[in-house]
Amino acid sequence: MLDYFALGILIFAGLFLFYGIILLHDIPYEIAVHRNHPHQDAIHATGWVSLFTLHALWPFLWIWAMAYREDRGWGFGDGKSPLSHITQLEQQLAELQGRVERLEISAGKNRQTPAPSNSDGGI
Repeated sequence: MLDYFALGILIFAGLFLFYGIILLHDIPYEIAVHRNHPHQDAIHATGWVSLFTLHALWPFLWIWAMAYREDRGWGFGDGKSPLSHITQLEQQLAELQGRVERLEISAGKNRQTPAPSNSDGGI
């Protein structure tokens, strides 16, 4: 009876390790899905290939999945989307254009045009 119990434990441990390794290799794919990564399918396929290459690709998959985030894109950023930078630049441009217009108007008012003279100047 004890032999069957030991065999059951061995089978359970083998299945647990088998499914545990598969779940472990799906972690980068799950990260990619959570971050709405544009290369989700490639990360998933490479995870399966990594199972057969003795896990050599798995650390690179983790980095690849973590390198992208939907709100900031690739790499590091300040958390602002590029569109917010564009709107900020458009606001600054509008402010500067208004300032230039005000300066031109005030320069035109301060400029006093000389009255035309009737003298010939005698050249």
